[in-house]
Amino acid sequence: MLTPLSDTLPLEIVHRLQRLRRARGYTLQEVYDATGIHVARLEANKANMRVATLAVLCQYYEISLAEFFQGL
Repeated sequence: MLTPLSDTLPLEIVHRLQRLRRARGYTLQEVYDATGIHVARLEANKANMRVATLAVLCQYYEISLAEFFQGL
């Protein structure tokens, strides 16, 4: 049975953010201190992601939104 896109897309976004953070060697606290975004909640899928929040995180990770969504 296929999983609806509405279930898989948010999880893939969270996983990509987590991989970006780890690849750059940032801790959850460092990202929070720099952006004011509680990334731990997002990575635990305990908070809804807004596009504006994703844009801020992409800017912090030095990646465009277009690059972030490539291949999704």
